[in-house]
Amino acid sequence: MTKDFMIGELAKRTGSKVPTIRYYEEIGVMPLAARAANNRRIYNEKHLERLNFICHCRELGFSLDEIRNLLDLSDHPSRSCNEVDYIARNHLKEVEQKIASLSVLKSELNRMISHCEGGTISDCRIIKVLADHTLCEEHGKSAK
Repeated sequence: MTKDFMIGELAKRTGSKVPTIRYYEEIGVMPLAARAANNRRIYNEKHLERLNFICHCRELGFSLDEIRNLLDLSDHPSRSCNEVDYIARNHLKEVEQKIASLSVLKSELNRMISHCEGGTISDCRIIKVLADHTLCEEHGKSAK
């Protein structure tokens, strides 16, 4: 026999917030909960498993559309996992692109900060670079 629980318990057990769970139900990634006689939502282990799946996907940066697709695929266990692999590989490419972009951003911020001489705002290299994109190192590289 599975134990039923209310939305607050589901939120607590998954580290989610109650409004987030309601939102996931509203957009269809979580199935609607049954209702008790007092109209309160009643959840079970299946809801918990699904919400844990969603939460883990979100922690890994998957979009809601990707999660929706992954959930649909996971609901059909006899299907090939090729599409799951495609979604994961595509997401990995996006993450790698973000990391590369953040690396450039980090380098530029380090460069700007290292050129700060601690004088006045009127002589501040950081302010000057922020005001004039052509002073950025990466801008100079792409102009060459």
